[in-house]
Amino acid sequence: LHKNLFETPYAHALIAFSGPAGVAGGEAIGFAIYFFNFSTWTGRPGLYLEDLYVKPEHRAKGIGKAFFVELRKDAQAKASNDCARLDWSVLKWNKPSIEFYEKTLKATMMSEWVGMRLEEDGIENLKRLAPES
Repeated sequence: LHKNLFETPYAHALIAFSGPAGVAGGEAIGFAIYFFNFSTWTGRPGLYLEDLYVKPEHRAKGIGKAFFVELRKDAQAKASNDCARLDWSVLKWNKPSIEFYEKTLKATMMSEWVGMRLEEDGIENLKRLAPES
């Protein structure tokens, strides 16, 4: 995690701490991990939220909303106010989060897309597709 997030920043992190704002020493109570991408559909940069987590006892207190506000600020700053969109995935069973995204954030569920993935074994299997030289 340290290598891939800090030494070679493939992604960025926002971390929420308990206690008063600006006071060091609180407990980590949530995080957002994200990275920038590029949309061929819009021809502009975008942001992908890889993970958002808030400890259960700290949910429904505005922390998730605060993460999205900060994501917007960072997206606009790093993309020169040209960030076309913010994308993320949510598990179908996570109804409270879906409701928050739709009602509070006015996010749109993308029903026409299907997620696809290759994990380590699948990535390794790509070698067999390469022509032998």
